Amino acid sequence: MSDNPVLEGRRVLVVEDEAMIAMLVEDMLDTLGCKVVGPAYGLETAMALAKSADDIDVALLDINLAGLSTFPVADALRVRGVPVVFATGYGEAELREVDRGAPVLMKPYRAGP
Repeated sequence: MSDNPVLEGRRVLVVEDEAMIAMLVEDMLDTLGCKVVGPAYGLETAMALAKSADDIDVALLDINLAGLSTFPVADALRVRGVPVVFATGYGEAELREVDRGAPVLMKPYRAGP
């Protein structure tokens, strides 16, 4: 059990093409009490999970998966009412107009203050 009841049990879809980064994110989310859906390392798997995985509370999407944009995944999640957090090293400038205002998690990740 985590010390953060707001995050405890939340199901987070993780879309990240770098295996080591995905494992780091999984560990961080696990520490916070979240349950990881995936992770999806590629666009095809990410789309399948975005369309079919039950009870996704939020998604963490790396914007660039080996040169492919995850914006179609964000669109599929938006249709389902699932909020998205974008992960990028470039900040909000990389977002499309429709995604402006969505949370952006800057890379590289850090597990604390």
